[in-house]
Amino acid sequence: MRLKTLLITVAALAVLSAIAFFVRRPAPPPSADPRLNQPLVDQSTIEKAAKLRLSDAGKSITLTRQSDGTWRVADYHDFPADFQKLSSFVGNLTDAKLQRLVTSNPDRIARLEFKDTKIELLDASDRPLWSITLGKHAETGGGRFVRFGDEQKAFLANLSAWLDTTAKNWADSTLVRLKPEDIAKIELGAPTDLAFTRDTKDAAWTSSQTPESKIPDSARLSSLLTSLTGLRFSDTVDLDDPKLAEAKPHSRTIKLTTFDNKTLTLTFARKPEEKKPKPAATGESPDTAEKSDASSEETKSAEPEFETIPAGPVFVSLSHSDSAAPINELSAKRAFQIYDYTYTSLPQKPEDLFTNAPPPPTSETKPE
Repeated sequence: MRLKTLLITVAALAVLSAIAFFVRRPAPPPSADPRLNQPLVDQSTIEKAAKLRLSDAGKSITLTRQSDGTWRVADYHDFPADFQKLSSFVGNLTDAKLQRLVTSNPDRIARLEFKDTKIELLDASDRPLWSITLGKHAETGGGRFVRFGDEQKAFLANLSAWLDTTAKNWADSTLVRLKPEDIAKIELGAPTDLAFTRDTKDAAWTSSQTPESKIPDSARLSSLLTSLTGLRFSDTVDLDDPKLAEAKPHSRTIKLTTFDNKTLTLTFARKPEEKKPKPAATGESPDTAEKSDASSEETKSAEPEFETIPAGPVFVSLSHSDSAAPINELSAKRAFQIYDYTYTSLPQKPEDLFTNAPPPPTSETKPE
């Protein structure tokens, strides 16, 4: 009986030990997040997005995809977006990867400085397809802390993208969609009043106004075409802007005609520098007036003082003979301000565009 009792006791203890093991065994480690070591956003999500919204420090900008696949800056007069800048930004997102899960602890998440810095991909109805909030940069090893949507998880990603929330900076500043080799004719209005033509892109320029012993300066004309076809705006203003109104009376026009007989007209305008006499001083004290009377002879012979009012900003308006050209639509919305050097480098007099003709070849006399 003692043996039987002992066996029963051992069996009971074994059952209790098994129960204790299962109750007290450590929980299995959580499975790794499947997004780790994967791109921050996959290409398919980007392809579905109708809008890209960037937010930071209380500012936000939205870029919208058009039916033809191009993008526009909704917050900057619906101007076309800078494709290179957008491609670079999207490339940063797809190149970045989640390196590790940092924490799911709300207190630790709060210390990672997640505020209003967000990147969102939206559908046409503004529903988010993908969204992350950016926290502070990691102090060691680089990278940045990120959160997906409202998840209570903070990750570290090797993301280096800078969120530019200035809408104008996302607009494509290109004004001319031509190449120098496209141009068959250049017509310059006052102060030069000249026209140059060529039969092919490799042919020499000719002009019916070429002075004797001169030829068109091909290097100067090439430089002029490079400057004009590379024209970009630095800013835009309302069409009724007072500075634009001041500039318009001081304009000059250049026309570029392509080999397929389309014409782009560029009109540059700038209010010139002014020199004005300084107003006479008023409200002199008696002592000052007495000194002024004493030196009246000197004052009479002195030259009047002038103040210089700097030249105004440079504006350009553009008009294309093809009514469907995008520049016509943009010109109807805004006036374009350009960098000063483009305007100041324009030829100022006819002789700037000609150079000396090479001497005629001489025939060598053969010895007898």
